Amino acid sequence: MSKAVYISTMENQSGKSIITLGLMTLLLGKVARVGYFKPIISDLSEDGSSNHIDLVRTHFKLDLPFKECYAFTKSQVLEKSHEGKIDGVIDTIIDRYKSLESKYDFILVEGTDFSGEGVATELEINTEIAKNLGIPTIIVESGVGKSLEDFANNLLATADLFRSKDVEVLAVIANKLQPQNLEWVKVELNSRLPKKVLVYTIPLIDVLTYPTIKEVIHAINAKVLIGEDACNNNSVANIIIGAMQLRNFLNFITEKTLIIMPGDRADLLLGSIQAHLSKNYPSLSGIILSGNLLPEDSIQKLLDGLGCTVPILTVGSNTFDTATILNQIKPQIYGDNKEKIEAAISTFEKYTDAEDLSTALITFETKGITPRMFQYNLLKKAQSHKKHIVLPEGCDERILTAAAKIIQHNVADITLLGDREKVQRKLNEMGLKFDLNKVQIIDPVNSEYYQDYVSTYFELRKHKGINMAIAEDKMIDVSFFGTMMVYKGHADGMVSGAVHTTQHTIIPALQFVKTQPGISLVSSIFFMLLDDRVSVMGDCAINPNPTAEELAEIAISSADSSKAFGIEPKVAMLSYSSGTSGVGEDVDRVREATEIVKAKRPDILIEGPIQYDAAVDMKVGQQKIPGSKVAGQANVLIFPDLNTGNNTYKAVQRETGAIAIGPMLQGLNKPVNDLSRGCTVEDIYNTVIITAIQAQGI
Repeated sequence: MSKAVYISTMENQSGKSIITLGLMTLLLGKVARVGYFKPIISDLSEDGSSNHIDLVRTHFKLDLPFKECYAFTKSQVLEKSHEGKIDGVIDTIIDRYKSLESKYDFILVEGTDFSGEGVATELEINTEIAKNLGIPTIIVESGVGKSLEDFANNLLATADLFRSKDVEVLAVIANKLQPQNLEWVKVELNSRLPKKVLVYTIPLIDVLTYPTIKEVIHAINAKVLIGEDACNNNSVANIIIGAMQLRNFLNFITEKTLIIMPGDRADLLLGSIQAHLSKNYPSLSGIILSGNLLPEDSIQKLLDGLGCTVPILTVGSNTFDTATILNQIKPQIYGDNKEKIEAAISTFEKYTDAEDLSTALITFETKGITPRMFQYNLLKKAQSHKKHIVLPEGCDERILTAAAKIIQHNVADITLLGDREKVQRKLNEMGLKFDLNKVQIIDPVNSEYYQDYVSTYFELRKHKGINMAIAEDKMIDVSFFGTMMVYKGHADGMVSGAVHTTQHTIIPALQFVKTQPGISLVSSIFFMLLDDRVSVMGDCAINPNPTAEELAEIAISSADSSKAFGIEPKVAMLSYSSGTSGVGEDVDRVREATEIVKAKRPDILIEGPIQYDAAVDMKVGQQKIPGSKVAGQANVLIFPDLNTGNNTYKAVQRETGAIAIGPMLQGLNKPVNDLSRGCTVEDIYNTVIITAIQAQGI
C-alpha cells in the first residue's frame, strides 16, 4: 500500500483545497494516524502563520506542529533556485517527509499553489518532489475560462508530464466545470488516459468561489463598525457600488450582495439596512463605507438600535479603488468558515468514489527506490549507528576533503593514516579548515599498535614462509596496517584505493580478513544512481573471467547485498543473446550460472541469459522474453566478465551523469572497500557511507 499521495496542479485557484479536505476526511475514516505535509508554502503571514496549514491542522485536530508541516516558503525556494541550489531543496524535503513517515500511517502531501513569480520552477519542482518521494499523484485542474478542448488537453498534458518523470498518476480531477459539461469531460479523459487512472469531474460550486467578509477585510485593510460575528461566514456573491438614488439602487440588490458606498451617504446606508431586514429583499453580505467617512453620531445611534447583524465596514480608500481591489480577491477556505469546509467535503464525497480511491491507494506499488531517496536512506542508516572507518591514504587531498565532509555530516568516526605534521601541512596548502582533534591520525611505524600488528601478522602468515622482518615491512605499508586495524577491531572498516591499486588494497584483506563462511569468492558491486532508478552492477572490479559457478555466486551475493540496502532484487544475467536464442561457450556459461542460482536460491527472481536492453527496457524485454518477471525491470545486472562490466559501468556513468557508488566488496568477514584512482571526493564520501553500513552487520 502507498503510505502517501501527492495532490498537484499546474495553476492557481484550481480548487485543490476541496480535494485536500475531502481526502483527509476519507483517510481519517480508514487509517489511524494521518499526517499532512505541504513541502512548499506561500510566504508566511505577518504573524508567521499559513492559512492553508492552519485550516487542515485545526479542522482535523492534527497533533502535528506547524513547523513540521512544511519545508520551505516559496520565496526561499526561488532564492535557492536562482543560486543553483535546488538539489538541496529536494534533499531537505525528503528529510522532512521521512521524519513524518516514521510517525504516521499515511501522509497527505500537497503541492504548491502556482501564484506570482516562479510558476515554471514550481511545475518542475512538483514533479521532482513526487518522483523523489516515490508516491503517486492526484492531479487537479480548473475548467474556469477555458474551452472544453483546451481544458482536456491541458489536463492530459499534465498527466503525461508526471508519467514521463516516472510518477504514477492515481487520479485526475477536472474541477470547476459547468454542470452540463461534466459528462463530456469525463468521457473525453477516460478515452485518452490509461484505464487504471481514475477520472472525476466536479462542477463549479458557488459558495466555494465566493470570498468571505473576512477576506474582504484583509484585502482592503478595513475596520469593522458593526456585525463582527458575521464576518467569518458571510460570503460575497456580488459587488455593487451605491451611487444612484435609493429608489433605483434597491433594484440592483441580489442575494449575498456586498455594497460599496461613500461613508457620507446615510440615505443609501439606512435604505440598504432596511432592505436587508425586509422579507421582500434579499439578504446582504455586507456594507463598505469608503473614503474614511464615518456615520454621524445620530446615524450610528440609529444603527446600534436596529440590532442589525449585517457587517458594516469602513475603509480609507475611495469607492472605485476599493471595488478594484475586491474584484481581484482569490477566495480561500479558512478554518473558522464551517460553511465552506462542509461544502468542500460534501462536494468531494458526492463527485468522487471513496472505495475506488481507497482501493487505488491500497493496491499501489512503488516501482522502486529513487536515487535521492536511496542516498537519503544510506546517510540515515550510517548515522543511526556510527562506525569507525580507517582511511589509509591520509595525505591525499580528496581523502582529506571527504573526511571533513564525513565529520561534518556525522557519518562515521575517522582514522587517517600518515604523519600528523604532513597531514597538517597538506591541509594548510589546501586552505581546508579541518579540526584535526575530531579525527584520529596514526603514523603506522610510530604507532602503539605497530609491534602487536607485526606479531599478529607473523602468526597469521608464518605458514606461508613469512618471517618477522617481512612482517615488519608489511605493517609499515598503510594498506596492510589499515586492514589489520579492521581485523583487530580497532576500526570497523577500511576504504582505500585513491592512490593505491585495487590489488594493493584487496590482497591484505584476502590474506587475513578472509571470506565469510559459505562464501568462496570476493566480488564487487556498484550502486548506479541513474536519473530515474537505482541499478546494481556486478562484478565490475574484481573477477576477470568467472566460471559458471563463480558467476552464480556473484549473482547470489549481489542479490543479497541489494536487499540489505533496501532494493528488492530482480537479477539479470547479461549476455549477448536473450533466452534460448543464442549458442556458444560464453552464453552457455551464463545460462548454466542462471540455473545454478535457481537451484540454490529459488527465492531470487532471476533471468538469463538476457541482453542489456531486454533487461532494462520493458517493451524490448517483453518482446524477447514474454511473461518474464525480470525482463524490462531488472535492477541487479550481472556481467559475464570484468572487461564487460568495468567498461559498461564507466560508460553508463560518463554518458548519463549517473552517480556510481562503489565498488563495494562482497563476501569478506569485515568490510574493506576499494576506490578507483580517478575517484572524486563524492565517490570517497559515498563509499565510506556504504562501508559504515556494512560494518553494522547488514
